Amino acid sequence: MQQPHEHQDPPPDHVARIQAAWRRERPDLDVGPQAVIGRLHRLAALLTRELCVVYQRYGLSEGEFDVLAALRRAGAPYERAPGELAAHTMVTTGAMTKRIDRLERSGLVTRRRGDGDGRGRVVGLTVPGRELIDRAFTDHMRNEQRLLAALSPARAEALEGDLTAWLAALEDPRGDGRS
Repeated sequence: MQQPHEHQDPPPDHVARIQAAWRRERPDLDVGPQAVIGRLHRLAALLTRELCVVYQRYGLSEGEFDVLAALRRAGAPYERAPGELAAHTMVTTGAMTKRIDRLERSGLVTRRRGDGDGRGRVVGLTVPGRELIDRAFTDHMRNEQRLLAALSPARAEALEGDLTAWLAALEDPRGDGRS
């Protein structure tokens, strides 16, 4: 019989069950990395689902939220060129055009000719767009705080440091700061 103060391991999760099956089927391979990568992959999917609930509350897709947030972060007058928006949201310019089209039809952004030679375009937040992203971002931050509350502040800080270092190493494999 288990004593009340004894430590009991949690039951195996989905990733642990997959690892066990691979260890049985391919004992010649080290499946240890799945412990981290598999859980991060599952966590990312769960987090995305939870984050999208807030975006949908405001009638936005994840990508549309990203565009509005990138414009809002730009500061007054809340404008960026489409190519700059694509770089800030890490999507192709074609995907960016579709997002901007939808946001423009919704009255959340406008397009105008750039100040230069007139060939370039500039995308800007409308007043309703700014009001929407301010409300949505406030709820988004509350939601992220709720999700992170599953960890102690110390664990969250340690995880942030680990993820920052790992991301830097993967984004700049040479390690020379020139990614």
